[in-house]
Amino acid sequence: MQIFEIIMLICFGMSWPISVYKSIRSKSTKGKSVVFIIAIIIGYISGIIGKIVNHQLTYVVALYLVNLIVVNIDLGLYFINAKREKDYKSAEVEK
Repeated sequence: MQIFEIIMLICFGMSWPISVYKSIRSKSTKGKSVVFIIAIIIGYISGIIGKIVNHQLTYVVALYLVNLIVVNIDLGLYFINAKREKDYKSAEVEK
């Protein structure tokens, strides 16, 4: 049964839009770990590959893909915010 996998993906998936929202609002990398985000991305990609290899292409793959997209958005925001923080620190040093 895939119901437990669906529940897991929905529960994990609910946290990522919140994380993205916080990244946008705070414009900071505080509390973020790029290694953790990349590990999550690898996990979702592995889940998708597992579904493909086992010929289980069902709607569950869509949940993996949605989560993967949102986590990649969070990763992009991490790098945007890291650059913003670096530029801010550079501007402070120049003063």
